[in-house]
Amino acid sequence: MQKISVHAMIFQPKLLSSLKNYSKELFYADLMAGVIVGIVALPLAIAFGIASGVSPEKGLFTAVIAGFLISFFGGSKVQIGGPTGAFIVIVYGIVQEFGIAGLAVATMIAGVMLIAMGLLKLGSVIKFIPYPVVVGFTSGIALTIFTTQIKDLLGLQTGALPGDFIHKWITYGHFIGTINYWSLGISIITIAIIFFTPRFSKKIPGSLIAIILLTIVAYLLREKFGIMQIETIGDRFKIDPSLPKAVTPEINFAAIETLLPTAFTIAMLGAIESLLSATVADGVTGDKHDSNTELVAQGIANVITPIFGGIPATGAIARTMTNINNGGKTPVAGIIHALVLLLIMLFLGNLTKHIPMSCLAGVLVVVAYNMSEWRTFKSLLKNPKSDVAVLLTTFLLTVIFDLTIAIEIGLLLAVVLFIRRISETSQISIFKNEVSTSDYTEGNDDTEKLIIPKGVEVYEIEGPFFFGIASKFEETMKQLGDKPKIRIIRMRKVPFIDSTGSHNLQNFIRMSEKDKTRILLSGVNENVRNVLTKVGIEDELGAANICNNINEALSRAKDILDTEPVSKKIKV
Repeated sequence: MQKISVHAMIFQPKLLSSLKNYSKELFYADLMAGVIVGIVALPLAIAFGIASGVSPEKGLFTAVIAGFLISFFGGSKVQIGGPTGAFIVIVYGIVQEFGIAGLAVATMIAGVMLIAMGLLKLGSVIKFIPYPVVVGFTSGIALTIFTTQIKDLLGLQTGALPGDFIHKWITYGHFIGTINYWSLGISIITIAIIFFTPRFSKKIPGSLIAIILLTIVAYLLREKFGIMQIETIGDRFKIDPSLPKAVTPEINFAAIETLLPTAFTIAMLGAIESLLSATVADGVTGDKHDSNTELVAQGIANVITPIFGGIPATGAIARTMTNINNGGKTPVAGIIHALVLLLIMLFLGNLTKHIPMSCLAGVLVVVAYNMSEWRTFKSLLKNPKSDVAVLLTTFLLTVIFDLTIAIEIGLLLAVVLFIRRISETSQISIFKNEVSTSDYTEGNDDTEKLIIPKGVEVYEIEGPFFFGIASKFEETMKQLGDKPKIRIIRMRKVPFIDSTGSHNLQNFIRMSEKDKTRILLSGVNENVRNVLTKVGIEDELGAANICNNINEALSRAKDILDTEPVSKKIKV
């Protein structure tokens, strides 16, 4: 495969580097891991497909096609991709409102967004989304998934359920008398098997054991004892185990305009979950994934999969960890997992119709429990009030409204929180008698103290001079009652300045000129100086009045006081 360079970025899937020194030993390890992960992914793919409001085979199509593409093009050696619980809520909502065609269009738009994120090198930026936002909507998704499974978990005869969280629970309350105790029993046994299996087997997942065992039990109860109250997949869905046909959905401007916010939510959720999964995998394997390549791979998968009837896909933490724990070393394991799923779908697909719906509900309840991160949620409630506010807002918006609103508001809150905290770290200090030449190293008392001449004041800005601190700077200057002859603004600890900061600084310089006060700048770094030059501040002050350090600035101030009238503007 040829390397593709875009904007100085090389898109190089991990598969390429992994195959350079590939061996029989590596293939055997990948083969065993791939087979096991493929078997593990089977019940989850079916369950996620059904819970998302589509047919079971669409979950399988997604696991096969997206799983293959994410491993083939991805930036992680061990990432396993496919449908995940995080998408259940949003996919279900899209299907109800826009149908399968609308879901396909939204997923493809999201795929294009993910590719763009990767090519624009936004992979590292995604990682900086605050933890309370991630936990808030992850816990919210978990509670929503749990809510959607109550009907099948208890076997309630509710008919069609309302779409929103609150009315679902009201409906459950009205129909609580219709509990099907066969379904409830199967659900409880499913959950028990999943929780107790790790005590006996670390290799075979409890969800697979539960589905195989309870499918056999349900089949015998129906066929041998005539107990037909146990609803199965086949009672609700007509399963087509054949290969999917490629159908390109109609994409027009109206569809894009309507589905763009939803597509953005899919893209953001996919990016966050896939990179989180890859990061967790790195911590276990000691490897380092390429986040931008991973985003491109996720994008490719989400552009192609809907053409074959699939749903949104991303990196799956549980399946990725299963891959690692069973010896998976390279992306070949992920490719084998997809091929195993394909073979199961083609040759054993008809058997899936006998799986009880209540068994799948039990599997998804465990998935929701594992997603809930309730211990982390509880510990975050002890954090500062601002973090708690972000956590609860994101959580409640996810549960009560929908994930699109939750992610948009959550990201907005994250930005506001970031700006606030950066602003809090920025300081403005005033020196009138003496100033230190130190870098404010803790415990360093041996630094040189420079005497500030009479009529001169030194102001030090520490931190980014952006719109969040610019207003603080302006307010501080307005509160000063005195009017010194010269003000030195020390900027050695200003890493950057934005347009608002430069505008406020320019206004301050002009106001000072009206008060016949000179402004000197000290310690301006190259990036900040380039901005000052572009906006014309250097021309207003004169190059001689932008000094390299405080010594030079104080010397310049003395020269001005000794040799020139203060009211005269100095230009160089």
